[in-house]
Amino acid sequence: MLPDLLEFLRCPVTGQRLAPASPERLARLEAQRRAGKLTVPSEQPQWDSGSPLEAVLVRDDGRIGYIVQGGIPILLPDHGVEIA
Repeated sequence: MLPDLLEFLRCPVTGQRLAPASPERLARLEAQRRAGKLTVPSEQPQWDSGSPLEAVLVRDDGRIGYIVQGGIPILLPDHGVEIA
């Protein structure tokens, strides 16, 4: 993800800034995904839960992350994953 683009991206719920998850956090989230424990509140998820995570954008407070697939962040209010 381009650093210049990150400057403009915000959480669609709180307006907080977003930053890429650290490699360690991304590995933990990927382990949760493989175990089937990484879900979003939406009844119609817009991400492929069977594909490995390429990136997750984490809110400033570190509690919610938004999955990036195909280089595109899924910034829908009901698609934040709880990561705290």
